[in-house]
Amino acid sequence: MTATLADHRIARIDSHVLRDHYPRTVGRNARLGSHGAGGSVPVAVVHTDTGATGWGIAAGDLQGTQGLVGRRVDDLLDPAVGTIEPQALPLDFALHDLAGQILGLPVHQLLGGRGETVVPCYDGAIYFDDLDPADAPRGLDAVLANCRADHDLGFRAFKLKIGRGHRWMDADAGLRRDIEVTRAVRAAYPEAEILVDANDGYTGESFLGYLDEVADCGLFWVEEPFQETRADLRRLRAELTRRGSGTLIADGEAAPDVPFLLHLSEEGLLDVLLMDVMSYGISRWRRVMPVLEEVGVRASPHAWGQPLKTLYAAQLAAGLGNVLVVEGVPGHTEGVDGSAYQLLDGMLHVPDAPGFGLPLPATTAPSG
Repeated sequence: MTATLADHRIARIDSHVLRDHYPRTVGRNARLGSHGAGGSVPVAVVHTDTGATGWGIAAGDLQGTQGLVGRRVDDLLDPAVGTIEPQALPLDFALHDLAGQILGLPVHQLLGGRGETVVPCYDGAIYFDDLDPADAPRGLDAVLANCRADHDLGFRAFKLKIGRGHRWMDADAGLRRDIEVTRAVRAAYPEAEILVDANDGYTGESFLGYLDEVADCGLFWVEEPFQETRADLRRLRAELTRRGSGTLIADGEAAPDVPFLLHLSEEGLLDVLLMDVMSYGISRWRRVMPVLEEVGVRASPHAWGQPLKTLYAAQLAAGLGNVLVVEGVPGHTEGVDGSAYQLLDGMLHVPDAPGFGLPLPATTAPSG
């Protein structure tokens, strides 16, 4: 196979739907109901006229990509910068995989190889399972059981969803439960990193009340504690500074206004930006990462929802550097062999296989 993108033209673009499976039903967060036990995963498979193939989750509507058939691969993707043809952005991940297959390089090397291939990875699946089922809530034991199960999978850091008082409980009762959960997980896992994510479920003032009660828990970061405003973030930063706390402030998952987030970061009000690895896209992450480094803010691309997104985020971390930690989504995608990636003692090991190191699932192979 020729090791230059210019020698390959797009012969066919196929779409398929795979299925994710979590190891358990994942409950509510501050804003949304049950997240279920998995979901559908739309994927794109790109074939070239020389027999090369790349695949990945579709990063948008694939209908408009059929007009790319016949185009040279290097017209669509420049290995140095990512996808350069706007019409091809829904194929962002498939094209990076394809380029890696053609060039014989893992995606993290295409991205520059500026990070480590052993990446810290936290458990992002600790939701409000204490509140379910509605007719007989399982309480705190359900949260601790989930932590135990995910610790057995290799996780050594837990992100706890908080903000029960925003929608599901009386505000005072929800605050008490958030505190109880945080303290119980800290007691059960004294060596673990603990992150908390409120999905904007607090106000600036009420979140400071939560912090007062968990000050000795050594939180690694607080994520989207409230709808970001300069005034509230300044108060939060001042309070963390007063305490001498190393707790980081992370934001930018929900409908990110990236220029505004960068301004907040320049002002020292944010430490970690969280734009989603899929909806923001690997090519946009490639462009924005040098800006983040210049501003002095770290990255942790949001990956919740699909286990493959965790693997993509890990490749991005190993390739671009400046990624503090990767969000882990326990589970698997049906038909996908992800065994090249291993989670050991909280560290996700990223393979050196070409592309994303994920063989084409048999269910996406041509039928004839």
